[in-house]
Amino acid sequence: MNDVVLTDAKTQPLGFTTGVIAAAGALFGLFVGTAQGSGLLGVVAGGVICGALAVLAMKVLGNEMERGFKWGLIVLFLVAGYLFGGLAGLIVLGLFAWFLGWFVYWIGRRRYREFLPPYLTGGQILWHYSFRVICGAILVFLITPILVVMPLSFNAEDFFTFTPEMLRLDPEGYSLKHYRDFLTNTEWTNAVWNSVTVAPVATLLSVTLGTLAAIGLSQSHVPGRQAIMAILISPMIVPLIISATGMYFFYSKIGIVGTYWGVVLAHAVLGIPFVIITVTATLVGFDKSLVRASANLGANPVRTFFKVQMPLILPGVISGGLFAFITSFDEVVVVIFIGSAELQTLPWQMFTGLREQISPTILAAATILVCISIALLSTVEVLRRRSERLRGLSPS
Repeated sequence: MNDVVLTDAKTQPLGFTTGVIAAAGALFGLFVGTAQGSGLLGVVAGGVICGALAVLAMKVLGNEMERGFKWGLIVLFLVAGYLFGGLAGLIVLGLFAWFLGWFVYWIGRRRYREFLPPYLTGGQILWHYSFRVICGAILVFLITPILVVMPLSFNAEDFFTFTPEMLRLDPEGYSLKHYRDFLTNTEWTNAVWNSVTVAPVATLLSVTLGTLAAIGLSQSHVPGRQAIMAILISPMIVPLIISATGMYFFYSKIGIVGTYWGVVLAHAVLGIPFVIITVTATLVGFDKSLVRASANLGANPVRTFFKVQMPLILPGVISGGLFAFITSFDEVVVVIFIGSAELQTLPWQMFTGLREQISPTILAAATILVCISIALLSTVEVLRRRSERLRGLSPS
């Protein structure tokens, strides 16, 4: 406790604090200035303003005026944001002011060391936080393209860019017309219906065959298990265009190209590897003595499977099924080879819309698919944690 108090009482040299805060301000100014047409001006202005605020907070006001400095900074930036950028500027600068007010004292009062071991060197502390910043930057880099699509789907104009009205958060710049087109246009509704009818059946086949394969390959007496596993998960590894070409030539020989069952079987082949991997991972912690105990009590293999094995591996089975469903619902390459004009799925319709007619309705469809994927992946995470609790790998 005393160590924490002593650490918090110390302050960083003013030059160090000013430099770090100025660098943060320059980074923020780079984004704001670039949006306004002058990135260099934004860097200079952001660095100078934030550096001056750091000097004001650390040297003039001190620790006693921390709360007043934070609230004054928020009010000042809110007013400036509204005057120069309207409602959007108010929100952006208000959030940055909140962060800056916290960050100045977090750096200046050495509060970044409060929850770290006292023996860490400066380089170790720098890497500790740099690692988190790098991970956060990677996450932002991956998530930003998805997040950009969502507000664009509410564009009142038929553009794929943000209009001035949208940037000002003007209600007239937003509309639900693309969602109305998605729900009423027969091309889109037929595509959705095809995806809804294909994906569940393909998922059911993937789950059934994949679960049986995973249970069989988990037996130690099965010869060539590794080779069989490699073959079964090969659709996940082989480039999709190669799999699609092979399926086309094989299915054309048996006459199911362009049919409903041809698309279902193709999607089932792509979903089976996900089921095998998730169920196999669940079976790693499965207590095989339970199966032997069930057999000793007189239960046949089928009853043992449904009464003993299935309840314990069910989270893995459902997780694999969800991945198989997502694969079938989002797949476009194979269905172009195997499908037909009457069997255009939603991803195929989106691909066609991008290639032949640039329609912002694609953005509405993409947003709906993202929301569905988030819901399914959240379900997968819940089931994963439940599986770990059932197997005793995590506390309940």
